[in-house]
Amino acid sequence: MFTIISYDIVKDKRRTKVMKLLKGYGMRVQYSVFECDVSDKQLGKIVEYLRRFIDADTDSVRVYELDVPSVQRIQIIGTGQVTVDPPYYLVGGRP
Repeated sequence: MFTIISYDIVKDKRRTKVMKLLKGYGMRVQYSVFECDVSDKQLGKIVEYLRRFIDADTDSVRVYELDVPSVQRIQIIGTGQVTVDPPYYLVGGRP
């Protein structure tokens, strides 16, 4: 499922850990915003980790799950494009 995750985390150390976690699941499209194409199981793991890790009194994380029609209606003004996984990956081939 196409998911947008944004965060506002006060402490540098926690913010860096969250950024590194999300880099493993998606593409950073703005400083504190990631576009991820994840399964329900993966999203559950991400949310579980974030709930345990952040300080709910000072930090904020937002998770937006988008269906296909919603993704197709995304508008980008300026540079960038919606993150799309390639239909295949070349492993061990020549560039």
